[in-house]
Amino acid sequence: MAEDTETRPASAGAEEREEGEIADDGDGSAAAAAGRVSAHPLENAWTFWFDNPQGKSRAVAWGSTIHPIHTFSTVEDFWSLYNNIHHPSKLNVGADFHCFKDKIEPKWEDPICANGGKWTISCGKGKSDTFWLHTLLALIGEQFDFGDEICGAVVSVRKNQERVAIWTKNAANETAQISIGKQWKEFLDYKDSIGFVVHRSDKGAKNRYTV
Repeated sequence: MAEDTETRPASAGAEEREEGEIADDGDGSAAAAAGRVSAHPLENAWTFWFDNPQGKSRAVAWGSTIHPIHTFSTVEDFWSLYNNIHHPSKLNVGADFHCFKDKIEPKWEDPICANGGKWTISCGKGKSDTFWLHTLLALIGEQFDFGDEICGAVVSVRKNQERVAIWTKNAANETAQISIGKQWKEFLDYKDSIGFVVHRSDKGAKNRYTV
């Protein structure tokens, strides 16, 4: 701070320094260190991904328009990103915004996701912002008992509704899936039933689990 900085004439000590040399009064490093805020590391690193609806066409393979935005690994990095990106209610219709553990792509074809599925919550237009934030905080805060089973989450903006989903690794692990679904509803204070669908189910397949 200015009050703590020693002031002296600009010419003082000039004869003792070569041209271009930066003055070091001895306590600069200590002052800088004291001013820094310690980062709070997360248990896992996470990556935000965005699927741009304007880049889609029927001729483009599914998943080819999904692009990573940024990877974060501290609480401070998360809030810095979250506070400077659009919330779901501000995204274009057709957009998907993902937050997945680092090194896991938000695609069914990813080996870690291949045998998994997803829990999904639906809500009205412009209503997913709170669900999305609380879901992210539960994920990066490792609040789930079976957190190792979780791959990530996605919020999808559609014409008539918005959806938030949690993707998991192993659909056959019923104990883990039921636990994740129940805890998620508790975190969001969500009262309606939600269903779990296996990624590789046939189109229109029924829920594997419901809570």
